[in-house]
Order: sequence, then structure tokens, then C-alpha cells
Amino acid sequence: MIRHLKSGAPADTRAAADRKVRETVETTLADIEARGDNAVRELSEKFDNWSPASFRLTQEQIDQAMLEVSDRDIEDIRFAQAQIRRFAEAQLASMQPVEVETRPGVVLGHKHLPINSVGCYVPGGVYPMVASAHMSVLTAKVAGVKRVVAAAPPFKGKPHPAIVTAMHLAGADEILVLGGVQAVGSMAIGTETIAPVDMLVGPGNAFVAEAKRQLFGRVGIDLFAGPTETLVIADDSVDGLLCATDLLGQAEHGPTSPAALLTNSEALARDTLAAIDELLGKLPTAEIARQSWETYGEIIVCDSHEEMLQVADDMAYEHVQVMTEDPERYLEQLTNYGALFLGPRTNVAFGDKVIGTNHTLPTKKAARYTGGLWVGKFLKTCTYQRVLTDEASAEIGSYCSRLCALEGFYGHGEQANERVRRYGKRDVPYASSVDA
Repeated sequence: MIRHLKSGAPADTRAAADRKVRETVETTLADIEARGDNAVRELSEKFDNWSPASFRLTQEQIDQAMLEVSDRDIEDIRFAQAQIRRFAEAQLASMQPVEVETRPGVVLGHKHLPINSVGCYVPGGVYPMVASAHMSVLTAKVAGVKRVVAAAPPFKGKPHPAIVTAMHLAGADEILVLGGVQAVGSMAIGTETIAPVDMLVGPGNAFVAEAKRQLFGRVGIDLFAGPTETLVIADDSVDGLLCATDLLGQAEHGPTSPAALLTNSEALARDTLAAIDELLGKLPTAEIARQSWETYGEIIVCDSHEEMLQVADDMAYEHVQVMTEDPERYLEQLTNYGALFLGPRTNVAFGDKVIGTNHTLPTKKAARYTGGLWVGKFLKTCTYQRVLTDEASAEIGSYCSRLCALEGFYGHGEQANERVRRYGKRDVPYASSVDA
């Protein structure tokens, strides 16, 4: 039996707020398209009190920002980027071109082509998300993207030195100190001073996420993202303090970030509740984490691992952390998740910051149909075909001719018929089909 010791807010709680966000973003993007740089500058002044001569940093400004970062911090950034680069390169190596002769003289294939230009948004409002620069910029460069534009808002009135450093070390070709809808809008639409990109990636607040949604189609995007979600699946092989720590560690992302415990131990569930109360008394980010936990936190108790697997797949959360006696069972049987963290020795923060997998992941049940950002998202798998012999062209043409006639596509059919006439030396009446 599945039962809730604590329930989160119903799904329709955000509906009114979502409508307002949609309307605001639609108006803002229309303004950027109509007025370009002037609209972007006004928005930056309004929301970030930031209006430099140019939003694009010069090499001198990048060098100056890097001087403000300690050697230890630079070393840590390089370490994280080395892990992310190594995994992205391994993923890239797994994506081989294909070429196969499917019939005598008929060769089909595909190749992986990097997107030409990508805009990477790095959040930097409440928290300077240094790690997001690694996840997007670095992964795009490993994929072979020629032009990577990275944008982050100013932090306390200036470019955040560590974010700029991370963007630069990751290989960004252009760095913009620009935030919010004005950043993603200018990169996608283009202005007098910012050339448009072909794809937008990276996390952001509700307005950034909605802007990406509205721009999708005009440009590509990585995925539709919402507030961070964390599901901890645990049994009595771990304790309540560990579960509470991992839940609150992600609840601090923002006041609308769901965090849930799924367990087959009611004792663990109650110990976790008590530990959460204790930790909220001393966590520096408790104000945000408490609001998130009280509104969106859940504790779900099941009778078996089978029930927990069922519930977890239905929830389809972004982060799923498994701390059970047999975590491999969940690796084998779970199908809906953004990223999986197996065993008590790992956690979501490792994935967020340093271990090497990407932290831009699907939310709001999108894990049912997509994975997260990875090197393959920056590649287009494009097919090609060759017909090497007259005999092959005539053979394929005959089948194509009849299938086009079946559908009433006589113009299509003539493309096939003309090959049969030329290469098969057969007389096919115009707008007919072979052997009609």
C-alpha cells in the first residue's frame, strides 16, 4: 500500500503564476525583436541595474576577472572541467558514423555534425552557478560547436569572476554579462551587436525557462526545464540524517523545488522528518529550503521495492538518488529519471558540481521521453545515400514508382520513373508507374 506521511502542493498550485510568466515573456521577446539593443539595455537596467558600454567582455576584462579568483578556486574549476570533459569525450567516442550497403549498389549512412552556434545561459542571480558553465560551454566545445556564446547576469554589480573564469576555461568564444529573458532573447533573436545562435541551452529561473520554450522552433533548445526535483529512494540500510541532508541539499535551490523521500520503512520516514526539522535550525539557506520543503516536500511510504519502483517511474523526477541494500536493482529496472545516483557514497551535489555527468536534466515528468543535456545534444545526426549502379537505381526506382502511385504522388513518382527510363532502359508512360 502506498501512503503519504507528507504531501506536497497539488500540481495546479502554479497555474496562475505560470500564466503571468508566459504573458510577461511573450511581451518581452516581442520588444527585443522590435527594438533590439535598446530593449535589451532597458531590461538589463531595470532588472540588474547593469548598463555597460558593451555587454560583451573584452579579453582584458576576462583577464582582470580571472585575477580576482584564487589559485585554489581555479584549480577546483579545472578539476571539475577535467571530469566533465573526460566523460563528454567518452560519450562522443561512442557516437560512430554509420555506412551500410543495404542492397547491391545502394549505400546508406549517417554522420554526426555539430551545431554551428550555441548560446549557453549560466544563472547567477541568487546563487552564482559556476558549474553550469562547465556543463554547457565545455560540453558544446567537446562536441565541436564552432561558436559558443556564454551569458550570465552581473553579480553584486559586476561580472562574477568565477563564472567568467569557468566560461573562459571551458572555451567560450564570446562572454556576455547579461541575465534573464534579455540574455536568452538577444542570443536567439539577435540584435545590432549580438549575432543570433542556432541553439539555447542551460538552466534558469521560470522566466528564462519560459523564454526558451517560446523560442523553441526558432532555435533549438536542450529541454524544457522547471524547478529542480530530487527523489531519494531509501530503505533501512541508511539513516534519517543522510536522507534529510540530501533532501534539503536540493531544496535550497529555490522555494518551488520539490524534494521527496520514497521508502519502505516508516521508521526511516519518521527519522527523516525529525532530522529535517533539526537541520532547518542550522542550515544557512534554511529560509529557502524550509519554504520549498513545507510546500513541495513529500514523504511516501510503500510496502515493497516493487511499489517504490512503480512510484518512482510515475514521478519521473529529475534527480533520483537510490540508497538501498540493492541499488543495482533500480539501475536495471527504473526507466524514468533524469540522472541516477546509486548508493550512499554518491549524491546529487556530486553530479551538480564535479563528478562529470551533466546537471542540466529533464523536470516536470519530461524524463518519460528525454534524457538531459549531453554531448549528443549538440550534434545533428544527418543521413545520406548513394546509389552506385544503374541496376540499383532502376530496382529502387521501380519500387518507388509503384509506392508513389499508391499514394497519388505522381510528381514523386516521376522522379523514380525518370531513373528507371535512364538507367533501366525501360519505357514508362509519364505520370504512370512501373508495370502499371
